[in-house]
Amino acid sequence: MGVLDSFGALVGSIIASLVLLIFAILSFFVTVFIVDVGAGLADFDPTGDFVVLAASILAGSAIVAGASPMMALGGEE
Repeated sequence: MGVLDSFGALVGSIIASLVLLIFAILSFFVTVFIVDVGAGLADFDPTGDFVVLAASILAGSAIVAGASPMMALGGEE
């Protein structure tokens, strides 16, 4: 039964990784929309590459901050 348990854990890890990847892509799309709307409200007209750069920096830092061990300092364990 050890092999089947290991295989089940492997499949579970793969599914969890795919779900997290999908959520990361969705958060990137939402961040692109927010950056684009924010630039429009500020009366800027940035090109698409700067919008994508800003959104990728924001989304990446949010993902890293969410996985940071510094969250334990906030009192939630």
